Amino acid sequence: MLNLTSLNEQSLLPGTKGLALTAPLLQKDLGAQAWNVLNADTSFPVAVLKGSALQHNLQWMKAFCASRNIVLAPHGKTTMSPQLFDMQLRNGAWGMTLANVNQMRVAQRFGVKRVIIANQLVSKSDIHSALSLLAEDPEFIFYAICDSVVGVNMLADAVREAGLQRPLPLLVELGFAGGRTGCRSRQEALELARHIHRSPYLQLAGVEGYEGLLVGKNREQDLMQVKSFLQDMLALSQQADREQLFDLPEILISAGGSAYFDLVGEEFASKMKLSLPLLPILRSGCYVTHDHGFYHGLVEEMHGRVADLPAGGLRPALEVWSMVQSRPENDLAILTMGKRDASYDIDMPLPFATHRPGHASAPFALPAACKIEKMNDQHAYLRLPKDSGLCQTLAVGDLIACGISHPCTTFDKWPLMLVVDDTYRVQSAINTIF
Repeated sequence: MLNLTSLNEQSLLPGTKGLALTAPLLQKDLGAQAWNVLNADTSFPVAVLKGSALQHNLQWMKAFCASRNIVLAPHGKTTMSPQLFDMQLRNGAWGMTLANVNQMRVAQRFGVKRVIIANQLVSKSDIHSALSLLAEDPEFIFYAICDSVVGVNMLADAVREAGLQRPLPLLVELGFAGGRTGCRSRQEALELARHIHRSPYLQLAGVEGYEGLLVGKNREQDLMQVKSFLQDMLALSQQADREQLFDLPEILISAGGSAYFDLVGEEFASKMKLSLPLLPILRSGCYVTHDHGFYHGLVEEMHGRVADLPAGGLRPALEVWSMVQSRPENDLAILTMGKRDASYDIDMPLPFATHRPGHASAPFALPAACKIEKMNDQHAYLRLPKDSGLCQTLAVGDLIACGISHPCTTFDKWPLMLVVDDTYRVQSAINTIF
């Protein structure tokens, strides 16, 4: 669906992170090298994506959306990978969500045709750049979000000055007290919707919000707040529809991070009466690789409260493999990875397996008490249980596999990630463009 030729045909040069190249290699030829991570054929650290888990997660989310009669515009800022965008679109995604204009330009360059920008557009140069895409590509469309009259006026003025031949579709953003952006009340949002509707340069396309910040320590309270917020979005849509403020054939309503997307599906399945069809859009991004920590726990909770989720759950696809480079203490191993290689903003990497290169056996699970206790830029401190046999057997040169918590902040550390099969044989690669 997307045009990935330029990535497949590019030469990977010696020094490419994760690869032990001594000469240039075409990216499309990676799979023909018969490299295997377990044989230490790559450089270390190396970030890998389990191909089977990726495909499972893509199909799982497709089934979830179909069961809730909701469409998906996954947040591309998670991976910023054209290859993963392509997989998501091929598996039924309605469009992509991006965080800013530069990300949108990357997506459009590879052929994405429909985008939600999930931030306010306020820079004159960024607005000009965004509008120029609409002028250059008649098939391309993006939806901007707004939460202020000042911001709306900036967009209207820019459309007028650009001489754009089509109005810019906007989503009014509803927020909540203490949150990030977004109108702080339905009344404020409704007044903004009226202001948009009056402009000949803009179109009111729908309502948008982000419930993902309502994650606290009291889960019962979180769930009540999320449901209330989503119901406020629906009520705002209904109020605006009564006043005939929407300017397109359908009303877009969009929410959904990667924490509570089941509630978005539940609430947006509302049977409220509107004069136009309602198009609910989920924006979850982390589902495609899932993780071993933060989102894993939240989705486990989801399975506990929802009986009819698709089978199999989401599976962690992203792993970072490193090598033991030093054993300075009996219960301490220093690994060849650090903050430049793996997420640490929510949890430290989660060590789960080890393997000795050259051995035919599969990797074996690490004791649950093993943990990464801290990281430097290029080093991780793996603490072993004092009563574990690993204190005697783990050696310099052994491999350690880590899962991560919050995939977004691992992807931006890797311009290239290897896609591997279940035996860790390298099949292909994906690129990230941040």
